Amino acid sequence: MSIDLIVFGPHPDDLELGLGGTIAKHTAAGYTVGLCDLSRGEMGSNGTPEDRQREAAESARVLGAAWRENLGWSDGGIDITPDYVRSAVDLMRRHRPHAIAVPYWTDRHPDHPGASRVLTHAAFMSGLRKYETDAKAWRPAWVCYYFINDGAPPSFVIDVSEHYEKKRAALACYQSQFAPSGPNSVQTRLTAASFKQLIESRDAQFGAQIGVPFAEGIVVREPVQRSTLFRLDS
Repeated sequence: MSIDLIVFGPHPDDLELGLGGTIAKHTAAGYTVGLCDLSRGEMGSNGTPEDRQREAAESARVLGAAWRENLGWSDGGIDITPDYVRSAVDLMRRHRPHAIAVPYWTDRHPDHPGASRVLTHAAFMSGLRKYETDAKAWRPAWVCYYFINDGAPPSFVIDVSEHYEKKRAALACYQSQFAPSGPNSVQTRLTAASFKQLIESRDAQFGAQIGVPFAEGIVVREPVQRSTLFRLDS
């Protein structure tokens, strides 16, 4: 059976950073949302893959996701390979999402644009019936791109103001990344107070552009079809 939406993140916590409010808004509206982490985040300066897996599961519960899977790709080595493409195709064909959300194709972390390339390619290949896997061909109707670190002018934004506390709560699950403790913990870009400020100021800026407290930006490659020249909320 198909589900409504799959959101992909290169590492545990990426999809929350970019799209946590939107995920919460969709699940609250009754849509079935699955989450997929591509790697276990084993190259992270703090925490272990086991820590991050536990944190990801707790975040998924906070956001109301139907399920969360991890494809076990190599942290620091995400890019187009036949094995990675097939892995992503298998997941898309198994769950048959109507839409998928993947990272934007430009970002400071090389895994993020790498994930964008793999998943965009896989979404196309998934619709080819002669690309054989254990499941039948299926192509998502829409591929949407979200921002993790770097930004760009969005194609549209989603008002997530009513669900922003859920985004904050989901990110708070990742203590190993944002508030690590113990003798082996180190200070990183993620542990700085300015990082949280950076994420929230970006979401606040998108919100200010439409007159709401918080919004998340989305980019799509094709024109967005409208039936009239009137605003959707008019």
